[in-house]
Formats: sequence, structure tokens, C-alpha cells
Amino acid sequence: MANALVVGANGFLGSHLVDALAAAGHRVRAFDRFSGERGPIYTAPNVELRRGEFLSRTDLESAVEGQDLVFHFLSTTTPATAERDPTLDVRTNIAQTIELLESCVSAGVQHFYFASTGGAIYGNQGKHLYSEGDRALPVSPYAIGKLTIEHYLRYFQAMHGLDSTILRISNPYGSRQHSTKLQGFIPIALRHIMRGEKVVQFGDGSMVRDYIYVEDAVQMILRIVASGNKSELYNIGSGHGSAVEDVITALRAVTLVDFEIERVAVPPTFVNRVVLDIDRYRSQFGEFTALSLADGIERTFRGMSTAHA
Repeated sequence: MANALVVGANGFLGSHLVDALAAAGHRVRAFDRFSGERGPIYTAPNVELRRGEFLSRTDLESAVEGQDLVFHFLSTTTPATAERDPTLDVRTNIAQTIELLESCVSAGVQHFYFASTGGAIYGNQGKHLYSEGDRALPVSPYAIGKLTIEHYLRYFQAMHGLDSTILRISNPYGSRQHSTKLQGFIPIALRHIMRGEKVVQFGDGSMVRDYIYVEDAVQMILRIVASGNKSELYNIGSGHGSAVEDVITALRAVTLVDFEIERVAVPPTFVNRVVLDIDRYRSQFGEFTALSLADGIERTFRGMSTAHA
């Protein structure tokens, strides 16, 4: 088993990853500010909490010391905040990730895993499915930043021999997702429903996304880690598309609430259809059956209801 650092361990994806790595027997160092409402939630004896600032080079150097694997699952921006100020993404996410990579080289880290985006990085190319071999043509600052970091990973591999794996994760949802942030249609919609408010829908409901329940996404990632990695890039998704109107139907069935819809214009940087081709993953790790959208929404709703009880 390895010493594994999770950067962004108090976040939505990062917290689930910490749990899964610990359950698999790895010695996990959970790095984050731990300043949110949730705070540290780990009880496993093989999880070490490490409070620190991502924007502090000193904190990063301390965090990576003695680690075999580093999982970079932290973002200082969301798609919305990056669009409001593209330079913020450059000054924080991109610049600080480079410092994190430099720290990993100095510390002798064996492998670096990066949570990229599969939901926006391919852009609007009109394809039914997007594979890892397709061109990445992002038009949003958030996705452009992710792609830039992907390129720096290749630089660090060529220049310093730092092996890395890019994880292009589609549209994860589930428990612990921050419904107050401007990211994640399903938890945001559930929060509005629980408050008796209208659900905001972009466009006419035909926009298609590849939604994957968070625990499924993490289990896919763990298979990659356990394998010793065969490729530098993987799509992580369900491989199935769901239109916004399909999600609305599932939300009504799960919550038993006939909520109102508030339709707003689709932002110009939104992609109309993104469904990930996961054949590379299947060919290397076997079949993976993801939780259905209805079952995933039901689990998410139960978790949010319990948290607000």
C-alpha cells in the first residue's frame, strides 16, 4: 500500500476519494483548509489530517513530503467564477498547480493524478460521444485552465520524469456536493425543491450531460490506481447521456414535488451535448455498471434530507 496525498480532501470529490483510498488500505494524508461547514469528517486510523493553504508553497512542500501518490482534486474556481474573472484561474489554479508539481518533483513523488473535466474540455464539436483521442477544444475559462494543466503534466513528465494520469471526469453528483455553489445542477435543483423554490433550467431542457454518481466515479479511479496505470488519460463517466428534461422528470419522481421551472438563457460557453466514451477504460479494466440516474438522485436526495433534518 502507498502513502497517498489528496489535495482538496474536504471537497466533494476529494472527500469521497479519501474514504475510498483509506478503505483500500492506503495511508492517506488529507490536505485542505477544512474551513467549510463540513469540516474534517474522517475517522479511519490510516487518514492523517493536514490543514494548509493550497496557495502556500510552504504548505504544499510540507504536504507532499514522504508521499508516493498525489491526487490533485482541488480547484480555486468554479466554471462561473472563472468566467467572471479568467485571470483568477490563471493566477491561482494554473500557477499554483505548477508549484505543486515542482514540489512533487523535489519530494520524489512517484505518480500524480489530476482531476480534469470531461464535461467541458471537448467543447461543441457535435459528436455523439467523445473519446480520449478527440481534440480538446474548450471555450470556457474553467476548461481552458484544466487543459493548460494537462499540458503542464506532460511537460513535467518529459522534463522531470514525473509520471501522471489525467482523469477527465464528466458531471459527478451525489452526497457532500456543495449545493450553495454555482456548480452541479442536481444538488442545486434539490436544494431549491427542498426550499419550495423554482428550479432554474438553462434553455429548453434538451442540453445533454453524462452524469455519474460520485461513488461510482471514485471506484473507477481506484481501479486505475490499483492497476499501476496503463494510459496517461482516461474519461471517467457513465457513458450515457441524460437531457436536462430527463433530470427534471427524475427529480419530480424522487421528491414527489411538482415544482415550477424558471427557464433562463444558455450561457454562450456552455456545451450543448457532452457524453464520454469510456471504451478505453472498459478495455483495460473491464465492464463498469454505473448507478442509474434515478437511483443516484434518490441517494443524493436522502443524503441532503438527512443533513438538513
